[in-house]
Amino acid sequence: MGILNNKVALVTGAGSGIGLAIAETYAKEGAKVIVSDINEEHGKQTVEKIKSAGGEASFVKADTSNAAEVEALVKATVEIYGRLDIACNNAGIGGETALTGDYGLDSWRKVLSINLDGVFYGCKYELSQMEKNGGGVIVNIASIHGTVAAPLSSAYTAAKHAVVGLTKNIGAEYGQKNIRCNSVGPGYISTPLLENMDSNAKAALVGKHPIGRLGTAQEVAELVLFLSSEKSSFMTGGYYLIDGGYTAV
Repeated sequence: MGILNNKVALVTGAGSGIGLAIAETYAKEGAKVIVSDINEEHGKQTVEKIKSAGGEASFVKADTSNAAEVEALVKATVEIYGRLDIACNNAGIGGETALTGDYGLDSWRKVLSINLDGVFYGCKYELSQMEKNGGGVIVNIASIHGTVAAPLSSAYTAAKHAVVGLTKNIGAEYGQKNIRCNSVGPGYISTPLLENMDSNAKAALVGKHPIGRLGTAQEVAELVLFLSSEKSSFMTGGYYLIDGGYTAV
């Protein structure tokens, strides 16, 4: 018996990396999973991985920076599986690297539209549906940069700090409605995004984590699973770091 048996879960940005690991972990624990991504090929590959392992999943394409598409995504979830119990708003981008004074206006807007607006749109429509269900759980993927700076990435830092604040507000507003909302702050995780990084730069990045290595997507997924389950039933409005000690020094 999985700890998410009979639950319906939605994961954005589930075509690769952390989102993929979360979707697979939800399914392994018994949830029916809506896999969403802007990359249709990758999203459908996630669905096939889940189904080949004996799980249940369906793909719905959505651009999280578009409110109408996010609203349609939540509606499609209910049309396919009848309800929405769990949502993980994971989709995000790194964006341009530049000093704040040199940061491009279009680059700023793009990062904020996906990393903040997209999370807000997700929460907005997920909350509405969860109220109809009589409860639910939301997990927002923030970052260590929801609490410390990411030099040369001011848009990313601003958006992730805002996600933490948004999560706290939702936790305070919806606790009495049987809806919990928490955020997760991963350190640097070994995903396809880091595969092409220069070896010296990667070694320097590893060196910022006292535990001596980068994290894995599965380690993040296990924390998200806990926060999505009844094992964390007295936890809401929180921000939980999984960073190998990055923010401790």
